[in-house]
Amino acid sequence: MIFLRTDASNKDFLKLIEALDAYLKITDGEEHDFYNQFNGTDHLDNILVVYEDDLAIGCGAIKHFDEATVEIKRMYVKPAYRGKGLASKILKELEQWSRELKYTSIILETGTRQVEAVALYHKNKYTTIPNYGPYTDVKNSICFKKIL
Repeated sequence: MIFLRTDASNKDFLKLIEALDAYLKITDGEEHDFYNQFNGTDHLDNILVVYEDDLAIGCGAIKHFDEATVEIKRMYVKPAYRGKGLASKILKELEQWSRELKYTSIILETGTRQVEAVALYHKNKYTTIPNYGPYTDVKNSICFKKIL
């Protein structure tokens, strides 16, 4: 596997998030438009795309939140590659990249309906925190933090 650090102009990343958005449109239901407004790619400079045999199979991104913190965005693994630890590997690489950029913590938001995502973050030692920013009063959001 190859873990490519790139930016939001990467065509493979854009294809992967098309698939992610299609999945989220189903799981988010009527709330999809609300969540989707926070998932633009125009402010994402640190993108990770994972390749296996020249095929893009997963991605994730980190976005500046404040001087000490980045936010994880756009985590996705193609269905055929799930259950093999790839999402954890993407998280570890994003954590390492964050350290290199001198950040000391990571936050993220996911939906309570994304049961696999919630389990992934718990498994990787992310702790539940009060919902932040635009997710503060959103009952179907769950936010996490990890100190690097």
